Amino acid sequence: MEAGIEVAGVRRSFGSVHAVRQVTFTAAPGRVTGLVGPNGSGKTTLMLMLASLLRPDDGELRIGGIDPVADPAGVRRVLGWMPDSLGAWPSLTAREVLVATAQLYDLSRDAARSRADELLELVDLTALAAAPARVLSRGQKQRLALARALVHDPRVLLLDEPASGLDPQARIALRVLLRRLAAEGRTILMSSHVLSELEEVVDDAVFLVDGRTVAGDRIAAAATRVRGWRVRLATDSSRSVEAARGDIAAALGRSGDEIGLDRRDALVPFADDAGAVAGLRALVGAGLPVVEFAPAVGDLEHAFLDLRSESAPPPPPPGAAAPGPTAPAVPDDRDDEGSRA
Repeated sequence: MEAGIEVAGVRRSFGSVHAVRQVTFTAAPGRVTGLVGPNGSGKTTLMLMLASLLRPDDGELRIGGIDPVADPAGVRRVLGWMPDSLGAWPSLTAREVLVATAQLYDLSRDAARSRADELLELVDLTALAAAPARVLSRGQKQRLALARALVHDPRVLLLDEPASGLDPQARIALRVLLRRLAAEGRTILMSSHVLSELEEVVDDAVFLVDGRTVAGDRIAAAATRVRGWRVRLATDSSRSVEAARGDIAAALGRSGDEIGLDRRDALVPFADDAGAVAGLRALVGAGLPVVEFAPAVGDLEHAFLDLRSESAPPPPPPGAAAPGPTAPAVPDDRDDEGSRA
C-alpha cells in the first residue's frame, strides 16, 4: 500500500538557523501518526512544507504520491491542513467560513452550504453557526479550523496542535473523531506539545530532536530505560505519606532513598514491565492497600524525555571558562516561519 505521507532527507534553513536538518519518515493510511518534539524542533516548518506552503531546501516529499513542490494544486486537492490558529476571515460567520472554503474547492453553492452544515454538526458548532469567527473562543476556533480542513473530504490530514484550547469534553470528542477518520482509511499526521494527548490517539510516532528524525533503534532503546511508576496506598490518619513510602520500600526490599514522593503518591523505579509486575505482586503480597499502580508517564513521554536527556550537552567541568557566543538557537515553531520563502 502506498504511504499517505513520505518524507526523505528533507532540510530547510532560514539564514543561519537550521529549522529542519534531516527528516525521513512515512505515515501510513488508516493510522494516526504523532509528530513529537519540543519548541524549535522543526515541527511546524515540516508541516508547512508538507502543506505546499514552504519549499524545502533539499530532500523529497510525497502526499498520496504527489510532490507538493512540483504539483501544489494536486496536493491541496487531497490534503486537509489545520494550522495552529484559524487565521482567516474574522468577520465571517462560522458557516460562511466553511461555505467560502468549500467554494474554493469548487463545490457549488448549494453543496457548500450542505457540507458546511454537516461539518458544523460534526464539530459541535451548530449553535454558533451564525457567530462571527472573531468572537469564538480559542477552542471553538480550533474546532472550526478542523471543520475547514475537512471541507473537501481529504485523504490526508495535517493537524498542528489540534487539541489546543479544547475543554476536556471537546478533547474526547476530537479523539473519537480522529479515530473514526483514520478507520475510514485517511492518513493523519498531528503534532502536540501535550504528549498525553498524543498517547491516547496515535498509532505511530515520529520523534524530532534538533530538526532531525530519531532512528527507530534509538527510540526503542529509550523506551526500555528505567521508568518511574506511581504507587498510591489507601491512607488514613494512622498512616502518613512518609510512612507509606517506608511500607512500600520494605515490601520491595528497597531503601527509602530509592523511592520518591509526589503529593500522595510514591514514585518507584522499575527496569521494565516485568519488574513492575513483580513489584505489584510484592506490594499486594505484603498486604498493602494499593489503590493506584501505573507508569508515572506514558510511553511517548518516557521515550521523549530519555531522548532529550541524551541530546542535552554535558555540563562544563568545574572551573571551566564560560562558553563564548553560539549560533542562533532554533526559534519556537510558532515563529520559525517569519522568513518564509
